[in-house]
Amino acid sequence: MRRFFLQAFLLANVFFFSSWGFLVHRTIHQLAVYELPKPMQPFFYKNMGYLVENAGRPDQRRNQDSTEAPKHFIDLEAFGDSAAWKMPFKWDDAVKLFTKDSLLEYGYVPYHIITMKNKLTDAFRSGNKDSILLYATDLAHYIGDANVPLHTSLNYDGQLTNQTGLHSLWESMVPEIEIEQYNLYSHHKANYLSDPEQSVWDCIRRAHKLLPDVFGKEIEATKEFVDSTKFRTQIRRGKEVKSFTSAFAKSYNKLLGQTINDQLLNSARMIADFWYTAWVDAGKPELSSLLSQPFEKKDKTAFKEEHKAWKKNELIEKKLLISRKQATQK
Repeated sequence: MRRFFLQAFLLANVFFFSSWGFLVHRTIHQLAVYELPKPMQPFFYKNMGYLVENAGRPDQRRNQDSTEAPKHFIDLEAFGDSAAWKMPFKWDDAVKLFTKDSLLEYGYVPYHIITMKNKLTDAFRSGNKDSILLYATDLAHYIGDANVPLHTSLNYDGQLTNQTGLHSLWESMVPEIEIEQYNLYSHHKANYLSDPEQSVWDCIRRAHKLLPDVFGKEIEATKEFVDSTKFRTQIRRGKEVKSFTSAFAKSYNKLLGQTINDQLLNSARMIADFWYTAWVDAGKPELSSLLSQPFEKKDKTAFKEEHKAWKKNELIEKKLLISRKQATQK
């Protein structure tokens, strides 16, 4: 119930923005495919449309599943001082220390990521194509959420500091406006994670440390605006909805620098690492046999062209970024 109003706000804006949320979730799912090793590339590339199209599925599931919401965040302040550096890495240990009810109330995304990684490993091991795609897609979504600073705080929408709407501004509006200026290329190649829990908590800590700027830069940007230039009111679905102006979003982004772009890239790198780690832990099963159609010469050529465009940061320019094409078509 705590996050009902945030959820309602995000849903109200889903047709106006493609949020991290949708735009960035879909983007990082695609970018992660390019970072995988050659034995995994054919399977993931041939199924990239599914991975991208369903990137927002866990958010959509919130409407039907009352247990879904806390899988997307962790309100670290609720677990004590410096919780990001003190909380147990294991779910069972966290339950013993804080109780399951507390984790269900204040979120448990770092623990759920490990659960999903284990389910993906089992899916790889069993060779079940549908399960592999389902868990790979959902795992990537939760990893993306863990990289959003506001998913680590009780002040998740700026509602405690008179900055309501900050959540959608940071993870949705700014990327929608600025993504064509982003660097979408990373030199990263998928690495095996010998300690996935440590990797998850490193991610949570990195995101949480960004919160002072998330809040502070909004305050700084506001000094140059009045309400009539900071906000705009529109009618959507017959209701009056208040949102930030594009001018304010751009000003806020300028003050943040590369923060959102960096978190986008961190998300993609982490997704690739977890997909790869699950595959290795499953014994590196051969995936090509799971394809409904073989990875043919034309597929290899298409992948090489996309990979080259990615390395040159030309995915958007060459109209190869699926999430951007989808946004344009809507």
